[in-house]
Amino acid sequence: MKRITVLLAEDHQVVREGFRSLLEHERDIEVVGEAETGRQAVQLTRKLRPDVVVMDIAMPLLNGLEATRQIRKDFPDTKVLILSAHSDDAYVEQVSLLGASGFLLKQTSSHVLATAIREVQEGKSFFSSSVSKRVKDRSRQLVARGGSKKSGNRLSSREVEVLQLIAEGKPNKQVAAELGVSFKTVDKHRQHLMSKLDIHDVAGLTRYAIAEGIIESSVRVTIT
Repeated sequence: MKRITVLLAEDHQVVREGFRSLLEHERDIEVVGEAETGRQAVQLTRKLRPDVVVMDIAMPLLNGLEATRQIRKDFPDTKVLILSAHSDDAYVEQVSLLGASGFLLKQTSSHVLATAIREVQEGKSFFSSSVSKRVKDRSRQLVARGGSKKSGNRLSSREVEVLQLIAEGKPNKQVAAELGVSFKTVDKHRQHLMSKLDIHDVAGLTRYAIAEGIIESSVRVTIT
C-alpha cells in the first residue's frame, strides 16, 4: 500500500506533536516533515514533495494563505488542507481563491482529519460542516460575477511577507533581520505598499492585513 505523505505546517510545537501522534495510528498516512513557519513550509514542500500539506493559517514569517498560494503555484500536485481556529469569511474567501483543497477547524477530531487527508489526496474537496455552506455560496457568487475578484492590488510574495511583519507590529530593523535584507530595502517595500494600496499609516496597513486574512486579528494589539 502506498502511504499518503503529509507535511504538518503549524507554529505551535505541542499542536504539531498532537497531530503527528494522531496520524501515526493511520496505516495509510505518513508524516514526512514538520514546518513551524510559512516560509519553511514552502521550502520543505520543495524538498519533500508531500502529497498533502496540512497548513495552519496563522503562521509566522509567511502566513499560511500566502504559503498555500506559493505551494499551489509551484507544486500543483501537492494538495493543501487549510487548518484554522477560526472560520472568518475573509479566510473562507481566500481558500476558495487560492486552490486549497479543504478547510478544517482545529477542534476537528482525528478521524475527520484523516478522512480529509484521504479525500483531498484523491482530488476531492473537504470542508468542516460549519464552513462548507459558505464556501459553496462564495463560489456561486464568483461564478455569477464572471470569475474571481479583481486583482489590481495583487501583492507579490515579498510584499505579503513585509506586510505581515509590519502588521504584526515589528519595526523595520526587525523586519530586515527576519527577511535577510537591508533596512533601506524594507523601507522601500513599506513605501511601495502604502502607495500601491493607497494606505498611508501602519494602522491602515494592519486593518488591510486583517481584512485580507493575512493575519488574524487575535495576534495583533487592538487598533484604535
